Amino acid sequence: MHGYEMIKEIEERTQGAWTPSPGSIYPTLQMLEDADLIRGEESEGKRRFTLTEAGTAEQKEKAGEETPWDAVRSGAAPEQIRLRDSVHKLHHSISQVFHAADEGQQKRVRELLDETRRKIYAILAEEG
Repeated sequence: MHGYEMIKEIEERTQGAWTPSPGSIYPTLQMLEDADLIRGEESEGKRRFTLTEAGTAEQKEKAGEETPWDAVRSGAAPEQIRLRDSVHKLHHSISQVFHAADEGQQKRVRELLDETRRKIYAILAEEG
């Protein structure tokens, strides 16, 4: 698995509660490689990592412990996780509008987003 795949895997395992940045993943991978827990090899233009024998032994030793993604999820409110997931899905659909929609569709999406933004502010202005 290469670094970007790891970022996406962690994001998926935490249900969107944690998306590590490349600035945190790659130094961590280097540290694990320096500790001989993983081995990196170039493959198809990407650096892919696998566990070494020492890494496999460490993994077995820690089996049953709480994983970092479980720890992150346990600290997040369920509605926050669902909201973050919805935002990610919305972002993905908007990205498609830039690449696949004609000018009329882009205008309708922009109007919908403007209306939605106003409604969000109205919800935040409510006394609760």
